[in-house]
Amino acid sequence: MTFKAPDSLAEQIAHHLAERVIRGELKPGERIQEQKVTAALNVSRGSVREALLILERRHLIVILPRRGAQVSVLTPHNITSLCALMSEMYILLGLAVARSWKEPLDLAPFMQIQQRLIASGERQDVKAFVEDSFNVMRAAYPFANNPYLEETVENLQPSMSRFYFLALDQRQAEMSEYLTLFSQLLEAVVVRDLARIRDVLTRYAERSCQSVLSALEAS
Repeated sequence: MTFKAPDSLAEQIAHHLAERVIRGELKPGERIQEQKVTAALNVSRGSVREALLILERRHLIVILPRRGAQVSVLTPHNITSLCALMSEMYILLGLAVARSWKEPLDLAPFMQIQQRLIASGERQDVKAFVEDSFNVMRAAYPFANNPYLEETVENLQPSMSRFYFLALDQRQAEMSEYLTLFSQLLEAVVVRDLARIRDVLTRYAERSCQSVLSALEAS
């Protein structure tokens, strides 16, 4: 049995604010005032400050001298930079699953997530779709057995969720394209076709990046 401590209050506050940034309720450049957050959530100012530092490490906000915390601004450069990094991490995880699975039951979590993605796509439920897109990576962590990779993905996940939410919220028809690519990925993992896994995930990352850039331009 593995002990998992509950999230600290600062982590809970950070998660609450992150969700608002991801969904676009807090706009790029908008100030996040400690006093208002403290009053709204009935928490200590110290916990809010700690939460803001967490969000800064996850690139959702910037903390500026004499101006305080602001929601980070999305730019083509930071979108393409993060997409390039995430592409390589997707590939590492995909290859790890293909190399390590031993019996069909090992792949059951991915099949279950695929069914949930199909269902949320049919409902046009962007939030659930984005969440399960990242659950695919979490299901791959045990196969990779790389705590550094896992920590990096988890720290970058909120920023990637923000990008994907922007793209899918404006162009929900693209969910079907993502589902097609995911189906191709699963097929490649089953037959352990490492070259095809790399190709599918590279195309997925490039397509995702282009979708986010198009959505940013249209916003």
